[in-house]
Amino acid sequence: MIYICVCYTNKKSNMKEIRTLRADEIECRVQQVKKNGCVLLIYKDARVDMRILDEVYGSENWQRTHEVINGNLFCNVEIWCDTKKQWVKKQDVGTESNTEKQKGEASDSFKRACFNVGIGRELYTAPFTWINLAENEVTESAGKFSLKFGISFSVKEIEYNDNKEIIKLVIIDNKKNVRFSYNLNALKKQTEEPADTQQQAKEYNEMLAKAIEEMKACKSYEEICSVWKKYPTFTKVDEFIIATKDMQKTYPNAKK
Repeated sequence: MIYICVCYTNKKSNMKEIRTLRADEIECRVQQVKKNGCVLLIYKDARVDMRILDEVYGSENWQRTHEVINGNLFCNVEIWCDTKKQWVKKQDVGTESNTEKQKGEASDSFKRACFNVGIGRELYTAPFTWINLAENEVTESAGKFSLKFGISFSVKEIEYNDNKEIIKLVIIDNKKNVRFSYNLNALKKQTEEPADTQQQAKEYNEMLAKAIEEMKACKSYEEICSVWKKYPTFTKVDEFIIATKDMQKTYPNAKK
């Protein structure tokens, strides 16, 4: 079975650079839930792809077709190149969704093809995103953990460097609380020899996790102060601040 949707062109010159995604164009999906936290993925949906294709190339200068190859549904996104006087095609295959099998596969193949066009490709540079969860935010059934109903996450801020790599990412929950904060520039100030973006992101997250772990292991107010001074990079990071305030409730300043 083949699904085809054709758009005609006015053949204007339209081969333009695709911009990076704004925070309000990015969605968050929970990939995995554990007892004390969850892993998030950031992604774009098909509506964002269509809007950017219209914005950059014009609604009459791109077309989308689907075809079945060896039993798999592929999407072709073609953009009119006025210089070459021909359609430039990008193609990719989709996977079925858990709800609407056929529609989900078509949508997924379209989004993947748009990645090949260049829309949202910067999302591949996102850091590993771990969200600490409280006990009342997680449910357990048959040994499997899941996020409680009503809890959701969204991207509040995102910034990129000249290579379209993510250098800043702030994620909040549905109550507007900051739950994840990543700032590559802050990490660079502590790094004597700059590494590549992905390695620095890994080091940043590992360092933040270590700082929070040490803070939670404190047994006195003096130890809390010591750990706070030890990690000046994270004194403006909400996750570290929250961990510190929680420990101060257990071990308040006796001199007050």
